[in-house]
Amino acid sequence: MMPELDLILASTSPRRSVLLREMGFAFRTFSPDIEETAASHFTPRELTLLNARRKATAVAAFCPESVVIGADTVVYIDDQILGKPTDLDDARRMLRLLSGRSHEVLTSVWVVRFHPAKTRAFTEATTVYFRELSDERVEKYLSLIDPLDKAGAYAAQENAGLLIERIDGSFSNVVGLPVESLKMALDAFQEE
Repeated sequence: MMPELDLILASTSPRRSVLLREMGFAFRTFSPDIEETAASHFTPRELTLLNARRKATAVAAFCPESVVIGADTVVYIDDQILGKPTDLDDARRMLRLLSGRSHEVLTSVWVVRFHPAKTRAFTEATTVYFRELSDERVEKYLSLIDPLDKAGAYAAQENAGLLIERIDGSFSNVVGLPVESLKMALDAFQEE
């Protein structure tokens, strides 16, 4: 029997919590007081890894014997990182940019425990193909969800049929936590 991990999710994202709970893990949530970096000189992978690391290590500093999961997700198209929209007009702009095209969703996960020291980190990429979106479809979608806390202004798990034609890769990655890869990372902490 594997030991139970003292697991903390460094996020208050309800989507990430649901995914982690569905994996069968007991955990606590703690949102670090960290402003996400959005510097344009980072690649999307570097940016998400940096933000995931900052979140996880900020929480681990307070709970050094716990295993802490930090995650960061971005939508990436045309050498442009789409984070969370600033307002509804920005959300409309993002959805129009994604309309009829494919884009990448990158989620980096940083899993850390300070004592005894162990770290696992990875980045998952998934390709998402959007339908052609009329202005009416964009407005209908925005009336159904709150896009302001979602990278790229959309959620794959909420009324996705209005937007998404298909997904190549991990669906859970598009939701915000690539559970298949996370399971392998957490296995390393249980094998002690």
